[in-house]
Amino acid sequence: MVGPPPLQGLKVLEFAGLAPGPFAGLLLADAGAKVLRIDRHTPGVPAPTPDMLTRRKSSIAVDLKSPEGVRVIKELAKNADVIIDPFRPGVLEKLGLGPEILCAINPGLIYGRMTGFRRDGHYALMAGHDINYLAVSGVLSLLGRSGEKPHPPVNILADFAGGGATLFQGILLAVISREKTGKGQVVEANMVDGSSYLATFPRQIRGTLVGDHPRGENLLDGGSPYYDTYETKDGKYMAVGALEPQFYAALIRGLGLTNQNWEQRRFDRETWPEMRRTFEETFKSKTRTEWEKVFDGTDACCTPVLEYSELETDAGREGDQRPAVTLRDTPCLAVSEKATDPSIHGQGSGVPGDGYVGQLLSPGEGGEDALSNWFGWMKGKDFYIENGGVVLKPKSKI
Repeated sequence: MVGPPPLQGLKVLEFAGLAPGPFAGLLLADAGAKVLRIDRHTPGVPAPTPDMLTRRKSSIAVDLKSPEGVRVIKELAKNADVIIDPFRPGVLEKLGLGPEILCAINPGLIYGRMTGFRRDGHYALMAGHDINYLAVSGVLSLLGRSGEKPHPPVNILADFAGGGATLFQGILLAVISREKTGKGQVVEANMVDGSSYLATFPRQIRGTLVGDHPRGENLLDGGSPYYDTYETKDGKYMAVGALEPQFYAALIRGLGLTNQNWEQRRFDRETWPEMRRTFEETFKSKTRTEWEKVFDGTDACCTPVLEYSELETDAGREGDQRPAVTLRDTPCLAVSEKATDPSIHGQGSGVPGDGYVGQLLSPGEGGEDALSNWFGWMKGKDFYIENGGVVLKPKSKI
């Protein structure tokens, strides 16, 4: 028997955005928090936003540019635990919904703010995306092959790891602090500092033998032939990370290359070009499946590069999506509908799509139930819907 998820009872107001803000809300929702997304009011038929990080969330639409809409947010903030502000600096302040206002209404409120650039930095008022935040943080300069231009990954690093996940961490720290002080606080995260923090290790090894060469020529960035990927006979790939001597020896045995006398010279960069060419030729001699049969169960640190299409459909590939961290006694909520062990797979019934297919959330979807369950607001008595947007009744006694 497991207990309730760790953040059960936490009420979160998430102003609608894309990528990092919704991801922070997703992490909170997966841990049991109730997340109500505040969508911009659009007269007429509500249409879903492009955001697909919506599982377990509900929505209301509010006209934030009207006094009535501002009043709705202020009333909601009285009983909320967390706010997620994904906008550029000053947007909510101009609407009269900044932390000075809302935290005065509710001293226990945790006001989470997510920006791309530093709020006090040179780029504070400029627009940007993941690639720009990586660029000015220095992280992008580390990524890419030797002799080629810096190459950004899919927007995982700044938007999600340095942004949304970092804001989530800050909110949790503020929740812990509130347990001691009884007071909420403003939590500010930005994707430049978040990404830079993630790069602490590669930044600090630049002056060591591990990282003192140009981009793409170091031990851990693809410069080393035994820390790289290799194409196989069928056009797929194997990943090699055989850094330690015993692992390197197992790799060489599996490749059938024990006659090269490389084991004692693997740190000699003069051997790397020949070693890489030989690895490339050898890996292309078998299919990925054949190489898996060679290396499965060994300590060669040689594994297949799996694609999401096969992880989603082949049960033997262990592609079932699970909570990011396992809490044995109070697990987070399940992602996969096939979850069977709550302490491992997460508790509950999972979500449609099993974490592989995102679900759009229409403005207003589930919002009336949330207002009733969270705040005790009743439609017709405390609020009404006008052109799809929530409006409080003038004489509401909330």
